[in-house]
Amino acid sequence: MAEAYVKKQIEDRIATVEFFHPAHNSLPSDILSKLATTITEVGQDDEVLVIILKSGGDRTFCAGASFTELINIQDETEGEKFFMGFANVINAMRKCPKFIIGRVQGKTVGGGLGLASAMDYCMATKYAAIKLSELNLGIGPFVVGPAVQRKLGASGMSQIAIDANTFYSPEWAKQKGLYANVYDSTEELDEAVIDFARNLCEYNPEAVKEMKQMFWRGTEDWDQLLNERAKISGRLVLSEFTKEKLERFK
Repeated sequence: MAEAYVKKQIEDRIATVEFFHPAHNSLPSDILSKLATTITEVGQDDEVLVIILKSGGDRTFCAGASFTELINIQDETEGEKFFMGFANVINAMRKCPKFIIGRVQGKTVGGGLGLASAMDYCMATKYAAIKLSELNLGIGPFVVGPAVQRKLGASGMSQIAIDANTFYSPEWAKQKGLYANVYDSTEELDEAVIDFARNLCEYNPEAVKEMKQMFWRGTEDWDQLLNERAKISGRLVLSEFTKEKLERFK
């Protein structure tokens, strides 16, 4: 079985950050930690003008939290620490002074939708349906919620958060503003992403930095907010309801 990884490649002033996990690109703590660190590093690299964030494999973009790790959480401190992994990635993306382009090749669920929502510009294939499944597990999309709501609006966010068993189409996601464009194939998506990234390299980095701050205005409290949300998820993941649900998925 292929090993999980986070890797970066810098070419022609474009940094590509890629993550992979054999379990449908789910996100355990170590991958989340490496992702946050890598995004921060390339954001601070003067050689980099734009960042592409993608996942490995050709099917699922991201299945969200690692169920294996969720099942093994023993107390609220462990729970908070795990969910802070998602908070740290979202905050790293938010604070990064470069535009982050998302390349979403397939379905994205839960925490994966949080990542897609934290992109500055996101492109996808017609297979990239989205779902917020947390309520189904007895938790809730607390940590990723602010990022998702910022992209989909309050009504779109509440709709998919409440309807936790349903995949919403890429067309719905585009209509709500999550995806800028939806393509018929991964090949078309890749071509569009690299063309767009090269185009962004022509812009003034100082202007990009100022625009990024402008777009994310009003999120300055997210360090504290997402930490508070991680505590809620960390508490709920220990509930009998959630323990029973996770055992069924085991």
